[in-house]
Amino acid sequence: MPHPQPDALTAPFWEACGQERLEVSACADCGHRFLPPGPCCTRCWSPRLAPVEVSGRGRVFSFAVYRRTYHPGMPAPYVVALVELDEGPRLISNIVGCAPEGVAIGMPVELRFERAGEFNLPRFAPAGEGGGRP
Repeated sequence: MPHPQPDALTAPFWEACGQERLEVSACADCGHRFLPPGPCCTRCWSPRLAPVEVSGRGRVFSFAVYRRTYHPGMPAPYVVALVELDEGPRLISNIVGCAPEGVAIGMPVELRFERAGEFNLPRFAPAGEGGGRP
């Protein structure tokens, strides 16, 4: 499986995932929350940012089912989804814990971390399917 390549901006995100927490960037000036992390707020351009832990609950905003294997560590079929978190930001991830045919736009999902080498990867499973966060 391909592994993340943290840099100065994304390292805090991956460190939080390593502790099984999902954090997003929050602007100290306008309150906007966003992903991926960046050097300034994507709404007001303020550089005053801080990480904020989010619940890990959300809904499938959009998704695609990959039916071809592009990497041996990720055999097909698998789902790549844009998950809209309850707190607002959207995160691209995978939907696990159900057949690809069971994924639907608007489906409630919850965070589930999966270990891959030295990383905990944030994945999402149908809400109430177990393995998520309380």
